[in-house]
Formats: sequence, structure tokens, C-alpha cells
Amino acid sequence: MNVLILGGGAREHAIAWKLRQSPLVNDLFCAPGNGGIQEIAEIISMRADDGAAIRTFAQKNQVDLVFVGPEQPLVFGIADVLRRDGFRVFGPNRAAAEIEGSKAFAKAFMDRWRIPTAAHRVFSRDEFSIAHDYVARQKVPIVIKADGLAAGKGSFVCESYEEAKEVINDIFIKDRFGVSGSRIVIEEFLNGDEASIFAFTDGKHIIVLPPAQDYKRLLDDDRGKNTGGMGAYAPTALVDDLLLDRIIDEIILPTIHGLASEERLYNGCLYAGLMVTESGPKVVEFNVRLGDPEAQVVLPVIDEDVAELALACATGDLGTDAVLKPSRAATCVVMASKGYPDEYEVGKEIFGLEQFHGRSDVVIFHGGTRREGEAYVTSGGRVLSITGIADDEDLPKAISTAYEAVNAITFAGAQFRSDIGAKGIRYLMQRRHSA
Repeated sequence: MNVLILGGGAREHAIAWKLRQSPLVNDLFCAPGNGGIQEIAEIISMRADDGAAIRTFAQKNQVDLVFVGPEQPLVFGIADVLRRDGFRVFGPNRAAAEIEGSKAFAKAFMDRWRIPTAAHRVFSRDEFSIAHDYVARQKVPIVIKADGLAAGKGSFVCESYEEAKEVINDIFIKDRFGVSGSRIVIEEFLNGDEASIFAFTDGKHIIVLPPAQDYKRLLDDDRGKNTGGMGAYAPTALVDDLLLDRIIDEIILPTIHGLASEERLYNGCLYAGLMVTESGPKVVEFNVRLGDPEAQVVLPVIDEDVAELALACATGDLGTDAVLKPSRAATCVVMASKGYPDEYEVGKEIFGLEQFHGRSDVVIFHGGTRREGEAYVTSGGRVLSITGIADDEDLPKAISTAYEAVNAITFAGAQFRSDIGAKGIRYLMQRRHSA
């Protein structure tokens, strides 16, 4: 079959890499793609949210499946546009995608379906002074989130009332996030450890992928600014089989069934970002696609044919529930441009990539790159996702392999964390100690 991937980041490179391994896939296209994706797929110069251009291209090239990578086209309704013309799409429709597109909607949905999450309240822009009064009566730290999409940068953990009021002012008065900041969610701070759970679904059944953990802060020891993600590893020993069963029963299945009951077609990948607290797992946020950088570690550790699974989801033919078991461990370290996550430098030549061609234990997924002649140069904030892979779920080996590659690749101003995967080793040691 012919497959079109929408998106142009490292997540989409990982999706293309995995789909290219399927015997079902003939022609593989990606719009708009990036410098690395062009090595394994035909790059199409189209925006991922340009429904008319995508529809025309898909018709002309007999596309059998559209795999939507990023959230923005889904929230804007790209799946609806394509399905109306009979195309098979891996990705939820606009109504279902609201679970990521609006944090206020997601919280109300979780309240309706008794899905565990943090205590919260929603405020609109004209309730700015009421929001100030509210945070003054709460315990700190406290979490403030812009309601709409903010590229992973709209969530703030405020350590003081003064900091919380400053964030409210930035969002409401200084209009930091535009329409995405027309409402805010103020919620209690949850103590615990974060985990990422992904489920492929046809709206009725689910296929759950191995659990992962990502690193959102810019600097080691979870310091610095929030980012789109500076690394990840999978699987994580934080989520054992018993806990995963509980997450499926209390969060994943109620979410899928609740959306179906509200006539919101959910077909694609549901991403539950969780906090594992002393009282159990609670939802931090829902996303409507694979995570970035989690896709870069979850897809390499499974043996299943993702093209086959995605097609079954798109056609409503998944048939049964299942939990996929990992056969490897993977660690991804993101190399970012100088200045990221704020204004960053671009146009820096990247050196050292060629030495990893053909390696089965290192895969380099391009995010913000472009090709200039024979060279690659930086073109975005998160430039490369360097993934180390190890057999037998050997996480320490996956970590060392990833950093071996990171230390061999250079570009001016490159920044990266040096502690990706360290939490995973700690969880493994704790599990062995308690066994």
C-alpha cells in the first residue's frame, strides 16, 4: 500500500523508519518531511494542515493510508477533511482531538467519566482577578496551563504565589499564547514520577505500546525551562504489569469508551501523560498522537508491523485488545540548537552523522534539519534525536550507546542533557531490591 505521513519532525522520521520496515508498504511519502526523512521517503512540499493540497496529492498518488504525526492538523480537523473523501486516516477527528486541543475540555471530560486527574479550576481571560485571588488561597507549588496548543511550552510549575500571578499576567495580559491562552487551567501539583502510555485504537479496541518516560526540562536533574522534550527511554520499570493493567482499566479504556459515548470518533494513537502518585496513576494531560521524543524509543523496541496496526485502526478492524511486549531497550537523547527553547540559532553544519549509517544499535532521527548539497544543517530547535538500542531490554547498554553517538556528532552550539535514562536505572534497582 502507499502511505502518506503528515509532519516533519523526529517523531515523523521514527514513524517513517518503522513503516519502511513493513512488507505492506510500497510508496512512502512525507509532507513536509525534513532532511533525514528524505533518505527513506519521498518528501512532498506541503503543509501538514493543508487539507486541499493533501487531498489532491493523495488522490493522484493512490494513497491507501494517511498517518498523521503532529497534533495541530488533527486539532484543526485534517482527519475529517480526508475521511469525507474516503481516505483511511490514522488519527482522530476534530471532535475527539479536542481532548488535546483544550485542556479545559479534557478536565471536564475526565470529571464526567471519573478518570483520575489533579484537582483543578478553569478561568477565562475576563476572570483574571478571580484567578489571582484563587491562587492566593492554594498550596504551592501549583500548576498553571494555557488551555490550547502551545508546542509543549504552555505548562508552568509555580513555586510561589508571586510566580503564579506573573504567569497569569503573562498569559492573560501580555497575551503570551494568543488564542491558546484565552483560558487557563489552574491545578494542584502532583507528587510522583511521570510516565507516557500510548494506545493504538480503532475506537473500540486498544493495542497498548510499552511504557516510556520522557524528560521535559532543558537541563540535567529536571532543571531549567520546559521544552518539547529533551530525551526519553523505553520501556520503563516504573510501570510494571500490575500498574499497567490498572492504567488500562482506570484511564485508557474509560477514555476511549467515554469519547465513543459522546460520539467523538477516536481512531489513532491516544497518549496519556501520567503522574504515578502514592494513591495511583493520575492523568497530567492527554495527547492525540505519538509523543516526541517517546516515538523515537517506543517504536524501536517493538517487533510488530506498525503499518498493519495503523491500517487496522483506520479501518475499524483492530478486533481485540492487546499489550505489546518490548524485545529491546532504547534511549533517545535530543541534541538541540543554542538558545532553545527560546530564540535559537539555525544554519549550523552537522558533522559526524555518516559514521552511524548501517548501525543497528544507533538510529539518528532528524528533527530540525535540512539538506544543503551533501551536508546537513540545523533548521530548528530540537535538531536530532539520537537513539541507542540494546537487545534483551538492556537499558544501561542503550544509554551508553546513545551517548557514544551523541559525543561523536557535533554542530555549533549543540546542547543536550547528560542524564537521560538515569531514572530508569534507578527504577530497575528499586524493583530488584524489592523482589
